Amino acid sequence: MSGPMSLEPGGAEQDTLALRLVDDRTLALRLVDERTMALRIAGPRPPVAELPGHGARAEAVDELAAALADRIAPAVHPYEVAALLESEGLTGDVIREKYGHADLFSLATALYRRVPRTFPEPPRPADPWRPDHVRCAMRGLLFALPGLAYALAGRHLPPDGVVRALVVAGLISWAWNQALGHRAYLRLAAGRLEAGRTLAKGAPLGAAAATAAGVALSGSAATAVAVTAQSLYLAAAGVLLVLGRERLLLAVLVPVTACGTALLWWEPGNVLRVGAPLLSLLGAVAAAAWALRATRAVPAAAGATRPDLWPSLPYGLFGLAAGSLVFLAGREQPWAVIVLTLSMGPAEWLLYRYRGLSVAALRSTRTLGGFRARSAAVLAGCLLVYLGPLAPAALLVDAAPATLLLLAATLWVSLLLQAFGTAWPPAAVCLSAAAFSGAAMLTGGPPGSAALPLSCGAAVVVLTAVTLRQLGRPSAHG
Repeated sequence: MSGPMSLEPGGAEQDTLALRLVDDRTLALRLVDERTMALRIAGPRPPVAELPGHGARAEAVDELAAALADRIAPAVHPYEVAALLESEGLTGDVIREKYGHADLFSLATALYRRVPRTFPEPPRPADPWRPDHVRCAMRGLLFALPGLAYALAGRHLPPDGVVRALVVAGLISWAWNQALGHRAYLRLAAGRLEAGRTLAKGAPLGAAAATAAGVALSGSAATAVAVTAQSLYLAAAGVLLVLGRERLLLAVLVPVTACGTALLWWEPGNVLRVGAPLLSLLGAVAAAAWALRATRAVPAAAGATRPDLWPSLPYGLFGLAAGSLVFLAGREQPWAVIVLTLSMGPAEWLLYRYRGLSVAALRSTRTLGGFRARSAAVLAGCLLVYLGPLAPAALLVDAAPATLLLLAATLWVSLLLQAFGTAWPPAAVCLSAAAFSGAAMLTGGPPGSAALPLSCGAAVVVLTAVTLRQLGRPSAHG
């Protein structure tokens, strides 16, 4: 039953175990490779088959791996390569005849082993906090242009009591509009109809409260008219800004802007001095009424709930504190206030950039410490970009750079914290700074020129520490 088996290397019958049958045919068991055994009929030798990993078929597999390398490399399992080969239309005959593999999965495994694993980074998503450059620039102008009305109509106001009445009414309007704006933004999440209703109720109340406070201190009819006009304009402008109607507000300010700019070259006369601010005021009130009416066309949101008043309180207190700090700075350096007002557009732009850069840092860092370091660097960079142009601007208007820079930093960091929903710390810190500066100026404690920068410097240190702690956490940017 057994046939001869050569034991010498290189023999004709090497690696063959034969069982001799009839007609000189031999049924042979042959070792194909180190793992498998094949059964063949011995006789006249057929051409030797090329095995996977040898000869021209191995070269064909290499060529296929090179052609599909970019799509094989990200695969995490040979089955993914098998699916790729199926999509390429490889049939079983082609796999066996051209590549020398028994089936699709064998070839997929060989390709998977040949191509190193690489996992390319996904495409960078769009920045969700990409700022609107035009809108931010317009908002800076919208905060500054109304000041031209005081330059136009100021000569028609009595010298006694007008500044006090306008400041008190302005502080009340500023505080009220900050709180109302926050509440309206909360309602805007439910729908424009709900936000419009909040503004339609709150804006007239704020204008009435500011007018009443200012008129009580006016002492003259002209001052009372000026206080009323200021309160109405601030209420209308607040409505338009919350509803995103910056271009409309800029359009209604064209009369006062044109006449105010004309003061540099010629005298417009009393009619234009009074008429232009009045025309812009009427346009702002009409535009706000139209914008509020447009919100009624939107259907009401289903299941919308009315938010509490308490969360909006710190925003109002911050508005009062910020207005007080700006007024204290303007007592000795009025041109510094104009520079600060114009900088509010770039300040808002940098708030968006901070959020976008923080999200990018969140994606690129792998450790908590690394993110905190990147977050601190982003904060420092934004502050430098914001404060850098203000230093030469302060020197240009002959203002103290330290006071302007510290006040601007205080306001910007406070706005940054508010943008992330941290409202009470900036409100408390800014109120303390305003109270300290005001008390020092009234009582003659520290010199008047030193009280404001000292208080703002301390406020910047505290607010920066709060910012690093609150916004140095990845959860704040999720």
